[in-house]
Amino acid sequence: MTHAIAYRAAILHSLADPAKVGLDASYAYYEDGVLVVADGHVRDIGPADTVLARQPADLEVIRFENQLITSGFIDTHIHFPQTEMIASYGEQLLDWLNNYTFPEERKFVDAAHAARVATLFLDELLRNGTTTAMVFGTVHKASVEAFFAESDKRNMRMIAGKVMMDRHAPDYLLDTPESGYADSKALIERWHNKGRQLYAVTPRFAPTSTAEQLSAAGKLLAEYEGVYLQTHLSENKQEIEWVRSLFPERKGYLDVYDHFGLLGERSVFAHAVHLEQEECERMGESDSVISFCPTSNLFLGSGLFDLPRMEEHRIRVGLGTDVGGGTSFSMLQTIAEAYKIQQLQQHKLHPIKALYLATLGGARALRLENKIGNLEVGKEADFLVLDLHATPLMDARMNNAHNLFEQLFVLMMLGDDRAIAETYIYGDCRYRRDQRQTAV
Repeated sequence: MTHAIAYRAAILHSLADPAKVGLDASYAYYEDGVLVVADGHVRDIGPADTVLARQPADLEVIRFENQLITSGFIDTHIHFPQTEMIASYGEQLLDWLNNYTFPEERKFVDAAHAARVATLFLDELLRNGTTTAMVFGTVHKASVEAFFAESDKRNMRMIAGKVMMDRHAPDYLLDTPESGYADSKALIERWHNKGRQLYAVTPRFAPTSTAEQLSAAGKLLAEYEGVYLQTHLSENKQEIEWVRSLFPERKGYLDVYDHFGLLGERSVFAHAVHLEQEECERMGESDSVISFCPTSNLFLGSGLFDLPRMEEHRIRVGLGTDVGGGTSFSMLQTIAEAYKIQQLQQHKLHPIKALYLATLGGARALRLENKIGNLEVGKEADFLVLDLHATPLMDARMNNAHNLFEQLFVLMMLGDDRAIAETYIYGDCRYRRDQRQTAV
């Protein structure tokens, strides 16, 4: 029999969307719980007494005091080449791209540079408790090769793609419809479904791709079953007007993508802050996905995302950090900003709903809910050990918390990378805070 390990602590994980099933049915919590892991998967979970009674007497048990186990965080939109330009001052979207992003991404023509930054990026994800992400590379094929090689080494479940961009960017960052298609095709055939790696066709956004290139992106989606589409949509009002001027024959921004066959259940559109009513309806009809990127929307002054409105149209929504427009790798800090954005619109974001968005909601957004997103038996064992007393202030506040919801809310408002005690990937510990390093 394969060696199993049990982890004993308080355990909390999401079971469903609270908006659909009600709060009480949307999560499971065991004040004294046990999670049993074997062969990279969850073998058993539940109250400690119940689980241990049905396990072998010699089962190895690792106990965590005053800590909380939950499933790994899922980031549905992030740019790994922008890791070292995070927190670049003072611009809105289009100027920020030209002044900071494009010069930074130029460096990724060098495969050694790409490999170094991919290592830093994945280490940061693990340090912040993110176990799966949907990731932009650069226009350079080598950037995605480097990313997948590093991710595969860690056995992380990642989705990534080479940027397709054939206009309205510096010459040193342009591909062509033909080369973008060929490079993407080669990457799909090498990496899609290799281990836990998955591929996303990645036109940067409509303004930087010609009709010919967007058509090539649609062709790739049609040719390869199960590949994803990731791009940007309606992030900034100036951007929307630019799209209208570039594609006057289309009804609007979303219709550009729709025309080229880019909508669908594995199509993830970052931001979508300024959607028209008809666009919301079409997103819901096509089962397309939105990545809500709170820290980026605030940092770049893009606007406030209306989560309840999107859910009224039955649009799947995940959370994204959008580093480097976003200002933190931490999904806890991302949740904190999501809460504030909803507050500004007189909406409440319950901590259980926030946990759902960061875990199972992200998995559903990526159509991976049969593999990750919570700790149900049979799921891949990507999980976290959270320290609810990670800082003196958190410790003081937790000692004054009266119930689980209040504890969770404090974690989300005050927590950051310091609250991540350990990160497990497919049952293996890949980060331990007290060692101050990532285990690979």
